[in-house]
Amino acid sequence: MKPAREHVTNNQQTYFATATTWQRRALFKHARWAELFLETLHSYRGRGYLLHEYVLMPDHFHILITPAVTLEHAVQFIKGGFSFRAKKELQSGMEIWQRGFSDHRIRDLPDFEIHVGYIYRNPVGRKLVESAAEYPYCSAFPDSTKDEVPQWLKPSNINSSSGTAEAVPFQSVR
Repeated sequence: MKPAREHVTNNQQTYFATATTWQRRALFKHARWAELFLETLHSYRGRGYLLHEYVLMPDHFHILITPAVTLEHAVQFIKGGFSFRAKKELQSGMEIWQRGFSDHRIRDLPDFEIHVGYIYRNPVGRKLVESAAEYPYCSAFPDSTKDEVPQWLKPSNINSSSGTAEAVPFQSVR
């Protein structure tokens, strides 16, 4: 039995989420579809969620987000927003998404880093590119826009003279 999903109503939790296209159709192998998806994904940054990492594969996506709304609403912004735009802008009447999505709540910085690695390995493992930085639909791609690591996940340095923790400055990733 699957445990009940947590209903997140603040931005104190970060999640790895995955959604798949209907019958795993490779809709996003077409550049216009993929570009529209990324436009939609980025359009909800700041008002629906913080977007930390992502990869769009031909038949699914993975994201690391910190929702500003419930996780369900954040994923609905992405899936529903894209479906609406695909119908309107791509004149598509087909079913786009499998019902639901899978998620994992990020526990700590090592957990976050494991999921970033998974995202980056996805296009490489599918032999789409040799390096995630070469894949234009991945947050590893140069100049991709994303939000910084959540504050509660930022590592700290221990000041050896005082034994106190000091926050390490992070730059916002663009």
